[in-house]
Amino acid sequence: MSRAIAARRRRDRSRSRAWFLQVHYRWETLADSATLDEALAVTMQERTVAPGRIRYLRRLVQTFADNRNRVEELIAACMDNWRLDRLSVMDRGILRLGATEILCLTDLPGKVAIQEAVRLAERYGGTESPRFVNGVLDAVYHAARSG
Repeated sequence: MSRAIAARRRRDRSRSRAWFLQVHYRWETLADSATLDEALAVTMQERTVAPGRIRYLRRLVQTFADNRNRVEELIAACMDNWRLDRLSVMDRGILRLGATEILCLTDLPGKVAIQEAVRLAERYGGTESPRFVNGVLDAVYHAARSG
């Protein structure tokens, strides 16, 4: 694979992660009235997602939906003195995304998932978000590796 193709694939995956956050935000704000798949469908109806990003976006949404309990349990176990429901919607979405990639997507190195999540936290989170996300996901990564 050429460098240009590899770079485009990495860029598409990064942007798919940002789309995941939009889907997650919509899902969270609709509370119990919509599933993740429904939030994805509405987002894709209302917004133009580049074709190269749709496949990974769908994979992220489906993987999180299928593994939500496992992902959230591990995040909760790795947060000291915090509860997932007390975090901002953005921080919660970034942690869910990063933990989903670490736990469930074996074709992606865990450290890459953490780095991408920290970048999202820098862009969309609060001032303390990048450090917080890095710390929690690093603990998730080590917990996942140790079994």
